[in-house]
Amino acid sequence: MFNIPSFYQMGLMLPGIVLGLTLHELAHGWTAYRMGDHTARDQGRLTLNPAAHVDIIGLILLFVAGFGWAKPVPVNPFNFRGDRRRGMMLVSLAGPATNLLLAVLGAVLLGLGGWKLPYGQEILSALIQINVVLAIFNLIPVPPLDGSKILAGLLPGSQRWIYGLEQYGTIVLLFLLFTGVIGRVLGWIIFPVYRLLLGLANALSVLSP
Repeated sequence: MFNIPSFYQMGLMLPGIVLGLTLHELAHGWTAYRMGDHTARDQGRLTLNPAAHVDIIGLILLFVAGFGWAKPVPVNPFNFRGDRRRGMMLVSLAGPATNLLLAVLGAVLLGLGGWKLPYGQEILSALIQINVVLAIFNLIPVPPLDGSKILAGLLPGSQRWIYGLEQYGTIVLLFLLFTGVIGRVLGWIIFPVYRLLLGLANALSVLSP
């Protein structure tokens, strides 16, 4: 699991990781704000400043272990206008959706000439892969990942047992990670999506002058 990259590789990965973590958490906070919860805004989390979102230990683990975390954005669903269950589902979905959009944007930029820039091919390819991983990993329906809250929003009456797993969720998640179960399962999804986006970039590169 642990495959420590060189400093050169870390430099290529850093823009994709920092952008992915920052925009993921910002998307959670902004969506909650739009639904009536000002908690993230009041704590200074509606910002593009990576220092407000990036957790140093989670960042290091993303480099060396392929998984990590950012500082969770505080959300109070009792402040939402309307259905709190639906609100939490939308807030949770916003993070992975933003990572996927960032990966698509990376593919478009790569195809429209980004590969011509110094290190552009390597940086944008890493950005695409990292954000596909962040999007799909966070959709796993195990607390505290976003997927558990999305599942709770989709299945009425399931909130009690899903949120009841919160105290065990991290242990379950680490077990699945260290046994390689998550890596094998997600590989079936991540690599096809990554190849699809590289195919989009290649198609755009043919069309661009």
